[in-house]
Amino acid sequence: MSGCCCPPAISAIFCLWARSGFSKSSVAGALTFFPPDPPLYAFIRTLDGKQLPDEYEDENDHAAANGEETDEQQRVADSDSSENDGLNVSSDGDNEKAKKMKSQQSSMGLTDSPRLSDHEHDREDRREVHPAQALTDKALLMRKIAKKKNRRDALDAQKGVTYEFVPDPRLSTPPGYSGTIEAVKIPYKIVNRSGVLGGTTKLENRVHVAATIYRIREDRVTDATKTIIYSHGNATDIGAMYFMQVIIAKGLKCNVVMYDYSGYGESGGVSLEENTYRDIETVYDYVLENVVKDKNEKNIILYGQSVGGGPSCYLAAQKKNLGGLILHSAFMSGMRVLTPSRALGCLDIFPNINRIKKVNCPVMVIHGMLDEEVTFNHGTSLQEAVPDKFKRSPWYVKDRGHNDITDGRTKILEYIQRLKAYVESLEVTDSTTPDE
Repeated sequence: MSGCCCPPAISAIFCLWARSGFSKSSVAGALTFFPPDPPLYAFIRTLDGKQLPDEYEDENDHAAANGEETDEQQRVADSDSSENDGLNVSSDGDNEKAKKMKSQQSSMGLTDSPRLSDHEHDREDRREVHPAQALTDKALLMRKIAKKKNRRDALDAQKGVTYEFVPDPRLSTPPGYSGTIEAVKIPYKIVNRSGVLGGTTKLENRVHVAATIYRIREDRVTDATKTIIYSHGNATDIGAMYFMQVIIAKGLKCNVVMYDYSGYGESGGVSLEENTYRDIETVYDYVLENVVKDKNEKNIILYGQSVGGGPSCYLAAQKKNLGGLILHSAFMSGMRVLTPSRALGCLDIFPNINRIKKVNCPVMVIHGMLDEEVTFNHGTSLQEAVPDKFKRSPWYVKDRGHNDITDGRTKILEYIQRLKAYVESLEVTDSTTPDE
């Protein structure tokens, strides 16, 4: 009997694909989405002026989903040693999640990992599972966690619970600002089996998207004030993006909306390609109804960074009156990041290179020429695929890679100036081109 000649990673991909009933979304979700755990922010829940405790949190679920020991497993390991590893945190007092974020440094690489004894190494070896099984187990656990979050958020909505955004205290503090930051959870629209709005669904299936909205001061809002809907990169969340949210809002004098994909941070649901599409549609509709002056779609700009280019291109290709689209370190498609071969085309996700050809708004492409994660040719290919009348000057950054384009004061200043020039080009277009 001969074994499979494929590398373990490729074998795991095909095995997971088969086990999931040949579901492309299951494979994409396992390979594409890596939300920070713990999240780099918290939404403090308040009702009638009183802070509420978290009700869905189950540390055993999160530990198992991340391949860590559950409480019971930890107790067994601790029985072999009298040393305290310092990772157990009291849950007493208010603002429990904020305390938890401060204390979980080890899960973010800020402290050394505890050593394993020979006995524990043996136990770890016995627990090794096939990569495909590990991916399958994690997917099941994340669905379990999602249902708990969905139910909690649905009940919160019924009760009128409000939220306060609290970023991780270890993050860089943004400059002072005169606008306001609002924390919201936006529900998916409920659609019946015929695709018509309305009907009911179980609480555990009602997904809410977590978002933070930076609003500029009311007295500074004009008919031309833009609102940017920012779809962030993969291994980050709206907490980590807080600094850039303020920088962009202050620099461009616009509203900036950050949101988390399903399965990220405070958002419910599960991280899947199709769910990111529902996420951005949900946020877009909310912004149009509650943020943009006079519900003018021309004042909405979609901004997609890295994987965020996927949902941004998806929505931009559908909207006829969108104000603009910015693609920052975006890729042609998900599988093209792994290989230029189309042999795995059946598993491809986020076909941005096809959708960018269908946009109806001015497009700006930003890409680092030293990018080793999403190589530079992705940026140039996307720029070339934009319809000629919607092309705007790209910013190809010679000395930067994938995640460092805005690092440093000099680059941030240039970044803001480039964005300003792009926004000004939109205003010229709006004044010379009548709406269709």
